[in-house]
Amino acid sequence: MSSISYSDALNDALERLDDLGYERGQGVDLANHGPMGAEALALLGQTDEVARWVGRYRKAMEHHEPPAARFALDPADESSWRPALGAFRRAGDWERLFLRELAGDPWREVLTRWWPRLLPGLFAGLTHGVIRTAHAVRGLDAAGDGATALQRGELARGLAYWAARYRELPGRPRLRGTHELSEAVAALPRVPLDGPAGPDTGRQRLDTLAELPGYGESLEVLAPRQASRLLSEMTVQFADVYLGHPEVYPVPLIHGVTAPAAVRLVLPHLPPALHEPTLARLWQVQSAFLLVFTSDRRDEGTAAWRAESPDLPPLDELGARAAEHGDEHVIKFTEACLREYALRPDPRYPAAAFAAQRRVTRLDDGGGVAGVAS
Repeated sequence: MSSISYSDALNDALERLDDLGYERGQGVDLANHGPMGAEALALLGQTDEVARWVGRYRKAMEHHEPPAARFALDPADESSWRPALGAFRRAGDWERLFLRELAGDPWREVLTRWWPRLLPGLFAGLTHGVIRTAHAVRGLDAAGDGATALQRGELARGLAYWAARYRELPGRPRLRGTHELSEAVAALPRVPLDGPAGPDTGRQRLDTLAELPGYGESLEVLAPRQASRLLSEMTVQFADVYLGHPEVYPVPLIHGVTAPAAVRLVLPHLPPALHEPTLARLWQVQSAFLLVFTSDRRDEGTAAWRAESPDLPPLDELGARAAEHGDEHVIKFTEACLREYALRPDPRYPAAAFAAQRRVTRLDDGGGVAGVAS
């Protein structure tokens, strides 16, 4: 049994990670995963391991200095804040804005106010803006009236990172089609590579996304469905996609599961009118993942993954294995898969988590780095 509570482990981790910037890596701009990984590890019941993991994480990769706040943003004046969307140099200004907002209003009101403003840029930081926001929301929700300044500050940073790395994908998605999620994934044409994949392949494909076959049509093929059901379809299908592509670098496709699993944490705190546009944007992001990171269907929709997982451990061991492995993507993915499995017991969830534990490099050996942004 753990000797420290979820709340205490989380707040201790946030304090230990408070000085780190939004991104990390030599010559790259990879998202700071510290607060997300610590919160997910605590949710996995590994609260006694959180402080040790934070130490491992800090040593693994140097973080950049956070951009300093320079010019105030006025949340009531769209001409003040809108030009700053997607301007990473304004991350400090965004953080200061959200800290001010959260000091004056309940966090759910701030979240509801800014969600529709940030939603078109859901792809921000390979969805790490919304994922970091969701981990912060879960912590605040669990804390109730006992939420700390550190937790409110973490929500401010999640929203600030989303705003500073805001990126709109081309086109406007709508849930007005007839396809189920599995049909939409199967129908999306993949573009074969002209040659071997290189470090810039994903970025080049993302920059020309609107020109890729099937992308524009995909934005309106998905049928409207109840939010919880569609989120489960998204996570199980992308667990399947992950299992079906052992040839792909093992980090980016993880976000096809962790992004909708993160949104599930937030939707109960948002008005119902925001649910459908959020699901439509999630599908747009998942379409982009498929077109950017895969060049064929490979083993999607097959049972080939069963041959990969003959030694799948019991469910109650996966969390401890993720903690031992240490990579932040593996920790978050394992937590998301187990949470989604509890709602829909599909064997592809634990199999995908176990596959990631084997495919992604352990934290002490260098950890995972993504092909577009991590």
